[in-house]
Amino acid sequence: MLQLQQVSFSYFDAMTLSNIHFSLEKGKTLALIGESGCGKSTLLKVIYGLYDLNDGQIFWNEQEVLGPKFHLIPGMEYMKYLAQDFDLMPYITVAENVGKYLSNFYPERKQERVAELLAVVEMTEFANIKAKDLSGGQMQRVAIARVLALEPEILLLDEPFSHIDNFRKNSLRRKLFSYLKEKAITTIVATHDSTDVLSFADEVLVLQEGEIIERGTPQTIYNQPKNKYVGSLFGDVNEIIIEGKVQFVYPNQWEIVDDSGFKVMVKRAYFRGSHYLVEAKYEDIVLFFECPNKVDEGTVLYLKLKNEP
Repeated sequence: MLQLQQVSFSYFDAMTLSNIHFSLEKGKTLALIGESGCGKSTLLKVIYGLYDLNDGQIFWNEQEVLGPKFHLIPGMEYMKYLAQDFDLMPYITVAENVGKYLSNFYPERKQERVAELLAVVEMTEFANIKAKDLSGGQMQRVAIARVLALEPEILLLDEPFSHIDNFRKNSLRRKLFSYLKEKAITTIVATHDSTDVLSFADEVLVLQEGEIIERGTPQTIYNQPKNKYVGSLFGDVNEIIIEGKVQFVYPNQWEIVDDSGFKVMVKRAYFRGSHYLVEAKYEDIVLFFECPNKVDEGTVLYLKLKNEP
């Protein structure tokens, strides 16, 4: 089990992380979400042992994670950390990059391992291409394979799909997270992409200004956001008073009806492929909802929440 106990860290005077406290069981996937600058990347580096803590302690299976003051080479050997800069060796091949830290004592076994990992990240056909000749997305996929090569106990991923094309990203995510579950590798992923969170995480931590403001399952945090900040991490969200209570409603939770207490006037409609995202005015606020067809500016419609009488 990974345990963080009242962890605080600062680069300068102001605290970057404050009183971070949580535990994570072996084989689970935890997503860190929050706005840019909230401390997601710093938290990964702290867990890996790249920085010395101001306060608190970090343990993996009762072994304390220590920083540069205690290790000549920062980082813990049973962890792997994938940063956003990839750090590949440009003048050797993809296969050589992936197998860089694997033993040459059993060359056939090494070759099989490299081939297995290249298949996971869909880079088999590029095995003999030098890293310098790859695109940014291809480099990121090779970097993912390399951190998996020695099969770490804990994997720390910082925006692992940020450079990868959308048409390939979905397939890669499914393969990678299935592989991590199969191998029972404890994973923490810092991400801004709600698909990473909703589809693959077991738990979610929401960070704001270096503090944990919410923790729970993806289903709970999505369906019951604590505030508009949390809801907005999953897309457009409406903050609206219903029966005297503030509620946070996503565009897909509205439906168009013949008459209701929510009379709106359409301002704009944005084509989203399977539907239109409609921006409308309700009283003195802007409200977003989904509509299967395009609606013209100035159209008056009535809405109600789905599954409500």
